Amino acid sequence: MTATAATGALPADVRARITSLLAQVPDPEIPVLSVLDLGVIRHLHRRPDGTIEVGVAPTYSGCPATPVIKADIERALSAAGLRVAAVDVLSPPWTSDWISAEGRRKLVEFGIAPPAAAVGSPRALLRADPEIACPRCGSRRTTKTSEFGSTPCKALYRCESCLEPFDYFKCI
Repeated sequence: MTATAATGALPADVRARITSLLAQVPDPEIPVLSVLDLGVIRHLHRRPDGTIEVGVAPTYSGCPATPVIKADIERALSAAGLRVAAVDVLSPPWTSDWISAEGRRKLVEFGIAPPAAAVGSPRALLRADPEIACPRCGSRRTTKTSEFGSTPCKALYRCESCLEPFDYFKCI
């Protein structure tokens, strides 16, 4: 999460409690990841009326999971007795670079290849496809079979060594 010049900073114990609760909120499309693993939580602060504002960065414009993520965050924090509002944070736009190291590890364990490289600029997205390791056997002898996998943010690959298909979480 990034720091913000927000209305009110949260005491460390409240921030830790909220962070612990957010660590239990799964991404609806990849439930092995929490919203913290995915890196979509951009800020936490207290509004003047006492409501906790949670800034959520959509993974891409029009992502159908965003309203579900925000509702799940509000439900989880409300169930813990907190007044909460989840709001969109559009700038800076979310990048797959924000997926945590733990999130990347969980993706591989779940059978999804994590983003291969950091996206330093929009031009980086136009380069040739990176070499993607199979999350099952580790082989780098893989080929992209479709630009889109089970969701628009993933591509479908096939491993030439173990012959298994797998999703690759695109660099965004």
